[in-house]
Amino acid sequence: MTTVIDVDARGMRHCETTALGVLLRHQGLDLSEPMLFGLGSGLSFIYWDSKSMDFPFLGGRVKPFELTRNLATALRLELLVQETTSPHKAWENVRASLDAGRPVGLQLDSYHLDYFSSKVHFGGHVVAMYGYDDHDAYLVDTDRQGGAVSTGLAGLARARAARGPMAARHRSFTLTVPRDVPSLGDRIVPAITACADAFLNPPIANLGHRGVDKAGKLVRTWLQRTDAPERDLPQAALLMEKAGTGGALFRNLYRDFLDECTRLLDSRHLRTGHGLYAEAAPLWTEAAELIAKAGESGDERCLAQAGALLRDLSRMEREAMQALSRLGS
Repeated sequence: MTTVIDVDARGMRHCETTALGVLLRHQGLDLSEPMLFGLGSGLSFIYWDSKSMDFPFLGGRVKPFELTRNLATALRLELLVQETTSPHKAWENVRASLDAGRPVGLQLDSYHLDYFSSKVHFGGHVVAMYGYDDHDAYLVDTDRQGGAVSTGLAGLARARAARGPMAARHRSFTLTVPRDVPSLGDRIVPAITACADAFLNPPIANLGHRGVDKAGKLVRTWLQRTDAPERDLPQAALLMEKAGTGGALFRNLYRDFLDECTRLLDSRHLRTGHGLYAEAAPLWTEAAELIAKAGESGDERCLAQAGALLRDLSRMEREAMQALSRLGS
């Protein structure tokens, strides 16, 4: 059995920040999960629907692995990413890192992991790996999935080889912390303003504040969008609250990040943004509850209320991001 020594196998709320936390703590850099998420400019929104999808999807963060790249840039971390179409080469990449005493991050399809509680294909899942033996891989996943867990090597190989939306080619990665880590106070403003600018100026109407407003209009039609509303609407609500989002479709994490930043930076624009996200986060949870209730009861009034909330949230988050975008002025 090979395991990396002194790994803090702490599961957190979101998969990518959990993996990042494991890799960075192993090198002595211990940041809170909201700080990892915020420095990675992780907050976003997408209303995703197509003819090939059974039901629409509401996403609340940037695409998989973009958060990791953003964080590496913000903190001047050395990010080594390896991808390959060869399963053998993919395993050798990971084993070399572990044998050298370094935990490694993996992007994979969670469906094939033995311990995963929800058997749904998701190719953008990220874990940290810290050991292996002849039969199993030892991973760190979110606290909801068990934190320090193990899965069979065969299933891990299938998870890494899976193809589909958001999947990568056997992606593995390591991070190296520089001797002089930039001051967090110097890095939070660029991270916040980059996130705000992307949210305020989306290239298409499905993204950012425009996407939230669009969701507010379309969610009202969701009972007619499916033949099984009692299944699909509660599932959509569950994904908003429980599927590694930290609750409120990642808004809880961003609210807590902004709160942490107010202790590092004295700015009325920052306090305004934090206050608005503190108001918005519970409204996202309320919207999810209304969507679930509509599916269970068939009551269209619940979706009308959820839609109205989402349109209010579009305005509220636009105002929050407008204030936060002024941090760079």
